[in-house]
Amino acid sequence: VDDHSRLAYSEIHADEKKETATGFWQRAHAFFSQAGITVERVLTDNGSCYRSRDWRDALAAAGIAHKRTRPYRPQTNGKVERFNRTLLDEWAYARPYRSEAERRQAFPQWL
Repeated sequence: VDDHSRLAYSEIHADEKKETATGFWQRAHAFFSQAGITVERVLTDNGSCYRSRDWRDALAAAGIAHKRTRPYRPQTNGKVERFNRTLLDEWAYARPYRSEAERRQAFPQWL
């Protein structure tokens, strides 16, 4: 979620591995760049994927600073926490889905 515009980029993944996080970052960075947004800093929680060398190197290659939230302080990452809550209320549980596949299929249109 971009601080200024509140433009969000989101994907659904089955895991939180360093390769998944790094791939997500590369696609998100391209998305924000295409929208004319220059990324200077990335704020993440302290998950192991964000402490990996792969993650560090991907950000460093683009000249982007990595900031981490304080443990057990979700309000530090309030914009993303609010986005996640909206996502749950307006997409994930807004109506009954027949399957997880149907829910995932509805995601891009909602986003």
